[in-house]
Amino acid sequence: MAGVWRCMLPVVVLMCVCLWGSTEAVGGAVSRPRPTRRPYKKPTVNPIDLSPAAQNINIQQMAGTWYLLNTASKCSYLMNHGTKVEPTVMTLSLSTDQTLSVSTKTRHSHQCWEILQVYNETPTPGKLKLKGNRPELDTEIVIGETDYNSYAIMYYQKRGKITMKLYGRSVDNLSEPMLTKFEQLAEKQGLGLAYLFPFPTYSHCGTVDQDHVINCVPTC
Repeated sequence: MAGVWRCMLPVVVLMCVCLWGSTEAVGGAVSRPRPTRRPYKKPTVNPIDLSPAAQNINIQQMAGTWYLLNTASKCSYLMNHGTKVEPTVMTLSLSTDQTLSVSTKTRHSHQCWEILQVYNETPTPGKLKLKGNRPELDTEIVIGETDYNSYAIMYYQKRGKITMKLYGRSVDNLSEPMLTKFEQLAEKQGLGLAYLFPFPTYSHCGTVDQDHVINCVPTC
């Protein structure tokens, strides 16, 4: 009998160890602290540097029609649909209340749409603001360079991300050096050739049906 007990003892001990281990594992899983969400951290926003040219912008001379020729951006929409962009034209109109009325016409699903926005002037020449639903969604806009008659390079900054746009007064009067300059300025913002999206220079929208006029803040 003693021999049987000596044979059974290791088995009993092994079972106890196994049961203890499994109990600890289950208990440990229950008592493991819940993962906590990381606190929201506002993105670091470095203001766009104003060049000497931008500091002397005459906003009144910016009024009129501008055709979008090229965009440099890491915007997710452009990254996914950049090969399908549509001809886009922007019209700026000055108001008497320190605002700039902006009409952007583009085509979507074979129909012309007009997007209406308001850019607010700031105390800094060449710098505007498009207000979002919350202050952190505001878009800072800087007119980086322009000669008012042929081209304008504009910077759009929202939540720390920058989009650059090259506009022309017409679709065919920009020189190759100006296009190269835009690419070089985009490169300084970390927007290399992979992030450049040329826009069509033909078949722009004219009159837009009232049902296709919307007020909104773009994502890009």
